[in-house]
Amino acid sequence: MRFSPTRLESVLLIEPTVHRDGRGFFLETYKGKDFLEAGIPLSFVQDNHTKSKGGTLRGLHAQLRKAQGKLVRVTQGEIFDVAVDARPDSPTFGKWEGHKLSGDNFLQLYIPRGFLHGFCVLSPTAEVEYRCTDYYDAKDEIGVAWNDPYLKIQWPIPNPLLSEKDKGLRTFAEMGKDFESYRGLK
Repeated sequence: MRFSPTRLESVLLIEPTVHRDGRGFFLETYKGKDFLEAGIPLSFVQDNHTKSKGGTLRGLHAQLRKAQGKLVRVTQGEIFDVAVDARPDSPTFGKWEGHKLSGDNFLQLYIPRGFLHGFCVLSPTAEVEYRCTDYYDAKDEIGVAWNDPYLKIQWPIPNPLLSEKDKGLRTFAEMGKDFESYRGLK
């Protein structure tokens, strides 16, 4: 397994070793000691699985007081996965990073606590699995508009399908003081 740093501090792109033969493939998607050696010391407590149709955009989401680190992978289809640094004391605060993850390329993205996360579906459908370092709490959930003018995320789809909740999210600037709870997170 290869762990590659990205432009955002603590965000890692993970490329597992895929063993292929005439029957198909085998790979390890998670091995605790390898992740620990790569600087990911947190344990995962919840796994989520979502299926979305093409053109769907989910995000940008996070939890405020129960911040979650996420390990994201795609089992079927292709997505453009985005992490936004919301840690006020980080040198990459307000910066974003996007990567294509697919069931064919097996890439995973580790997004630490203190980041917003979202993705859009590039294939007819996509199934995404992500492991979280804290439990989901609907009362603690926050979000930022996908098309925030400050972030200027270059989404590869112009008119995404959004949930009603995601249509009403605030801007990054409006969330400013809320992000103070992320100060000091790594």
